[in-house]
Amino acid sequence: MRNEAVERREVVHGQRDPRVMELRRAVTRLQRELAGYRAHLADRGIAEGELAAVEAMVRAGEPDIPRLRHSLLLIASAIGSVSALAEALGEVRNAVELFGRPARRPSGEGVRPPAPRPSAH
Repeated sequence: MRNEAVERREVVHGQRDPRVMELRRAVTRLQRELAGYRAHLADRGIAEGELAAVEAMVRAGEPDIPRLRHSLLLIASAIGSVSALAEALGEVRNAVELFGRPARRPSGEGVRPPAPRPSAH
């Protein structure tokens, strides 16, 4: 009988992980819809590059969650508010969220104090 922890690790990190499968499906759909969207997008290359990066992580079977979130932010920024791509982008966002929400920072951690204002003399 296999050790349950080993089996769980194989499912989580392997191709059978439903989160990985859902992310793959969502990324493929957004890639397809972005390719079919012929209107000019100034940052199309950024979106395509980040989708390719996410696709590579998915193929490896072990997505780096902070990197996934960063890619999602760049993709969303590059696509902007293009309504024709909104549903597919939402599916990618939902698939990324299947990997868990980002950890909350304790109050004040990672927050820079405001820069001093120059004196108005």
